[in-house]
Amino acid sequence: MMQAGAVLLLCAALLLITGRNCDICPAVREDVYLFVRGTPEEYIAKVKEYNTNSAIVANARRLKDRVDEKLTEEDKQNAFSKPPSKQTCRPLPCVQCSFTSHPTLRPHKISALPLT
Repeated sequence: MMQAGAVLLLCAALLLITGRNCDICPAVREDVYLFVRGTPEEYIAKVKEYNTNSAIVANARRLKDRVDEKLTEEDKQNAFSKPPSKQTCRPLPCVQCSFTSHPTLRPHKISALPLT
């Protein structure tokens, strides 16, 4: 179950890929980096910046511990790899930081765009 949570978080980050160059917005990039590569203390400090609910913080700690225990070095490197095809990149703005590289989209509006 914890592994599924880790995969879900990484998939959510991939959904926030923006622009034609497939950059991930800086806020999401930092969160994912701390989740995959950071220490448990660094990741929990980041979680506490956004949420102080003790149950959520405890669950975040369990997920981080499981990621550190289960992911191999190759898995961690793959988490930061770009998608293999530009067709998977869709210009969606980041809802956390208004990052967008597509001129016609306004921040804080997410729409489902079909793959071309």
